[in-house]
Amino acid sequence: MSKSEAHYEAQLRDLQIALVRTQMAAIADGVRLVVVIEGRDAAGKDGALRRILEPLAVRSTRSVSLPKPSDRQKTEWWFQRYVRHLPAAGEWVFFNRSWYNRAGVEPVMGFCTPREHQDFLRDAPAFEALLVGSGVILVKYWLDISRQEQAKRLADRRSDPLKALKLSPMDDEAQKRWSAYSAARDEMLQRTHSALAPWTIVHTDDKKLARLNLIRHLLRAVDRSAKTEAPDPDIVFDYQQTHLASGRLEP
Repeated sequence: MSKSEAHYEAQLRDLQIALVRTQMAAIADGVRLVVVIEGRDAAGKDGALRRILEPLAVRSTRSVSLPKPSDRQKTEWWFQRYVRHLPAAGEWVFFNRSWYNRAGVEPVMGFCTPREHQDFLRDAPAFEALLVGSGVILVKYWLDISRQEQAKRLADRRSDPLKALKLSPMDDEAQKRWSAYSAARDEMLQRTHSALAPWTIVHTDDKKLARLNLIRHLLRAVDRSAKTEAPDPDIVFDYQQTHLASGRLEP
């Protein structure tokens, strides 16, 4: 193991220990946590979640990644499928892709109508305000990756047999529809960022640094008195409308 790899593993272990301690206190206090992790294909959602979930209590933690809706579910209120998975007291729920499918994949790929897309962007802030108003801690992450790094990671999936299960028909569209996904992301951030339910941006071209800094941010979001080191502001930062034009988000 190289020196840099050993340093990463040591930092990760310390942060995972902090996650365990934070969850122990959260369980005792009945904290309800919802974490939304969104981002383009290959942005590192699965890898970040795996490191977060690894040390946590199985009975008090759930990772939710819902499949394509059934014909019946397509007729339901859009948020209905997700409400079923919300936490009870002491539970942490992580949505690996969430209700925000309707702000990204669905409109870009034509899986929803323009009206359904706009209805979602109108309703999501109200839905999230209800969650926060009920006492849920809601943390929303957008994992931002460059076009070049995404292309590299998608190519790795195709060439590495151990990554075959990560391959998806959507992978071929990720690069072809890059600009459409950027436009959908920008509208999503602009319309659904709020004081009650803000977006946090995570730059993920360096996967290891992204994981460490995301966990640091999460620890502080759950426990505002946490003594955990603050995340690197060049990697993790609060979304602002000015980022749409400043180049801080990948174009």
